[in-house]
Amino acid sequence: MGKTYPITITHLEMLAPLTQAVPRPAGQIAIIRAHKPPVHFYRYLYNTIGADYIWVDRRRLDDAALAKIIHDPMIEIYVLYLAGCPAGYAELKFGESVEAEISYFGLMPDFTGRGLGRFFLAETIHTAWARDIGRLTVQTCTMDHPAALPLYQRLGFSPFAQSEDVLEGIDG
Repeated sequence: MGKTYPITITHLEMLAPLTQAVPRPAGQIAIIRAHKPPVHFYRYLYNTIGADYIWVDRRRLDDAALAKIIHDPMIEIYVLYLAGCPAGYAELKFGESVEAEISYFGLMPDFTGRGLGRFFLAETIHTAWARDIGRLTVQTCTMDHPAALPLYQRLGFSPFAQSEDVLEGIDG
């Protein structure tokens, strides 16, 4: 049993596509969809990006359970690369309805503070809205990067609910 953290979760939604232009940062940038990524690669992204923010849900899953989720046809995983190196990832979850969710979004620690997050989030939003959706959701909590909530709001998400929870970390 790990340490526990009281958290506030903010649930946000976007009801129309993003209209503002977000400039592309300098450098060799690529966003590539990872079709059925190997579990070890997904864990590398998830664990590295989520380490400072106590991302634990996917760490609790065995490889078979995780593969079932990330290989689901309704899940799309996009990897941001800068100069050939993984710099971040986004996970979109589409459903039977006209709603989509950004399930996970983040940057590798070495790539924060460079303007990549705003660009990558905007591209993720455009990718979601390229499908026939009417609502895009995301949630963030008080354990996430302090820039997460303001970034979501700057790019057009509006809070629609807040909830309290207790997050249980993982020892080791």
